[in-house]
Amino acid sequence: MVGLDEAIGQTLSHPALVIESLSDPSAASDYRYFLGTQVGDKWLCVVVKCSPLDAFVLTAYLTDKPKKGIQLWPKP
Repeated sequence: MVGLDEAIGQTLSHPALVIESLSDPSAASDYRYFLGTQVGDKWLCVVVKCSPLDAFVLTAYLTDKPKKGIQLWPKP
């Protein structure tokens, strides 16, 4: 994830897709597609966990496709 700080910020502020976690409803995966990453054209996934008092990033990773789950954004 070195060098992807700006891309992580873009993904959090303007996700193309947000999927609720199947195993933890308080966590959601924000996705945005990027061309020309270090490993090619990939989706960047930033997993965010929310509680009533806080929200924080659990992890971020590049992937070929979004995971399955309940689509929160955009509304289907």
